[in-house]
Amino acid sequence: MSASRRAADSRSPQGRSSRTAARPATRPATRPAAAHSRALSRQLHPGAWWLWSLGLAAAASRTTNPVLLLLILAVAGFVVAARRGDAPWARSYAAFLRLGLLVLAARMVFAVLLGSPVGGTHVLFTLPHVPLPAWAQGVRLGGAVTLEGVLFALYEGLRLAVLLACVGAANALASPSRLLRSLPGALYEAGVAAVVALTFAPNLVADVRRLRAARRLRGRSDRGVRAVLSVGLPVLEGALERSVALAAAMDTRGFGRTAAVPRRVVRTAGALTLAGLLAVCSATYGLLTAGSHPWALPVLLAGAGAAGAGLVLGGRRSVRTRYRPDPWALPEWLTAASGALVAAALIWYAGRWPEALTPTVVPPTPPTLPLLPALAVLVGLLPAFTTPEPPRSTR
Repeated sequence: MSASRRAADSRSPQGRSSRTAARPATRPATRPAAAHSRALSRQLHPGAWWLWSLGLAAAASRTTNPVLLLLILAVAGFVVAARRGDAPWARSYAAFLRLGLLVLAARMVFAVLLGSPVGGTHVLFTLPHVPLPAWAQGVRLGGAVTLEGVLFALYEGLRLAVLLACVGAANALASPSRLLRSLPGALYEAGVAAVVALTFAPNLVADVRRLRAARRLRGRSDRGVRAVLSVGLPVLEGALERSVALAAAMDTRGFGRTAAVPRRVVRTAGALTLAGLLAVCSATYGLLTAGSHPWALPVLLAGAGAAGAGLVLGGRRSVRTRYRPDPWALPEWLTAASGALVAAALIWYAGRWPEALTPTVVPPTPPTLPLLPALAVLVGLLPAFTTPEPPRSTR
């Protein structure tokens, strides 16, 4: 058949209908479904994840009840498993859990070897005692190890481990680059240092995973002291390369350029921000410590208002713009509110019934599960059901 005949057949209605019939009928149906799923999936605002995780951390700081602490840990782990993406920094939660176990084990070892500030009568075993000079009063090496001291160290270490897990949940759920992009203009310079510090652990975990996989592909062992030492230098080299690349990218985008603002506005913004942050810190300490402090809440509100005004004034010096700013919609509000509700509920409960959140170790008493604080902690599961699924990278 000639070329002109084939071209004529392709322009004819019969040729077009035959080609249309030969196409698979499922292709047009899959494209709208894929586009619809991409439209529904989006990254949640990183500030919402940090507010949620800080709320869980504040709740964990108010109790030493191991049942409630393990419940907070389970809530954080469930939300991370349900809503983390497939980015390299999203795999850092397991590293924070291992770090928490290491801290718990170190706390127990120190309590056994160096003693505990809590005395007791239930002696578990006795270690050889090493006498110390007179200037080391209050410190001992060895001696009797009591059940009360071990329980006290276990509760305190578990609380610190849960705090690390809450911070790890925020690192695994919130994108560090988007967090830096969402900071106010007045905090952009300080935010760069904070974001680089926060991204160190996730990037370190990603580099270690990549280098261990490379060793396995080359037929080498990825376990043992020798493997760890061989991985250390490439990890440090990769961190240096990332820092240089970040500095070059920031310089290319005009980082550090400021607008012409009167000096009195700059000084007023700095004074308001500093005074507001100091007031917020003082009020937070008053709210988290034991006892009733009626001044804490008004000082917290006043400090937040002053800090907000200072940030607004300080933002006039920034000339940077945002491309596609992250939305703050209903899922962000629900996520932040769930963390704040968990923190407020346990702070309120700890001020009225402290014996339920801090089980006594002298004499030792078995911990119980208080119903109302447990229900409040379960509110932290809300982001696992009300937030959109993060987009997955196409493979």
